[in-house]
Amino acid sequence: MKRSVLLVAMSLLFGAVLTSCGPKSPFPGYKPTDTGLYYKQIKAGQGEQIKDGDVIKVRLAYYINDSLLYTTDMLPEPAYDMVHESLFQGDLYEGFRMMHVGDSMSFMINADSVFNKQFHAPVVPDFVTPGAYMRWEVTVDEAMTEEAFHEMKDKETAALQQASKDAFAAYLAENGIEAQPTETGLVYVCTKPGKGPKPAVNQNVKVHYTGKLLDGTVFDSSVERGEPFEFQLGTHQVIPGWDEGIALMSKGEKGILYIPSELGYGPRQAGPIPPFSNLIFEVELIDFK
Repeated sequence: MKRSVLLVAMSLLFGAVLTSCGPKSPFPGYKPTDTGLYYKQIKAGQGEQIKDGDVIKVRLAYYINDSLLYTTDMLPEPAYDMVHESLFQGDLYEGFRMMHVGDSMSFMINADSVFNKQFHAPVVPDFVTPGAYMRWEVTVDEAMTEEAFHEMKDKETAALQQASKDAFAAYLAENGIEAQPTETGLVYVCTKPGKGPKPAVNQNVKVHYTGKLLDGTVFDSSVERGEPFEFQLGTHQVIPGWDEGIALMSKGEKGILYIPSELGYGPRQAGPIPPFSNLIFEVELIDFK
């Protein structure tokens, strides 16, 4: 009996020693992994566990010294990321793989490694002290295969393109613009005829313009700057609607280009111009040579 009690006591003591020698977290409420990632569960989800190759819809924010550096709330649309093998031990992708769809978790990640190996920064910013950790607050809302993600984005793009075409047609109808579109869909209305030949491909043209969205918002104007814009026609230095439209004009001619989004910037954001925007340009062909 005494031996049994002694063995039990030694077993408990050995277990206590092992526990005291295990990894401890310097961050209250966080648990460490063997790789040096510190994690804390905020909300448990009910979805499948995230794995390499998944494309996840994610909301996140990261901080250093409790100062917010970035949040996906700043983005105009949801953020997606593909989960892949870790860039360094204890990185965000290890954290992703710990999560399930619907989870919210907080991670503490070595800041030097983040800037050097994840952000590929040439130097670590001065505000990052050696050995500092960044706090990442992460929520995973969805997970899908790469194929499913591309199918989803293709459908979204098609819907936005159709909405843009419908808006363009409605604007022309509502404003009584009856000029026939070209084969590409460009609509040109001459407001002051010019004289002489039209410019040819590779010629340098000088143009004054004012660019607007369909709602009348002016996003750019060489007239306001008091300096004409020059470019080489037909060499893709400008949007397709300009290359096509300016080629329809004679020297001294003024007109209005109604440019569908596919002849403008398409799905791209261009400064103050949102994706899939139809454009209106009041233009004057000053000269060409």
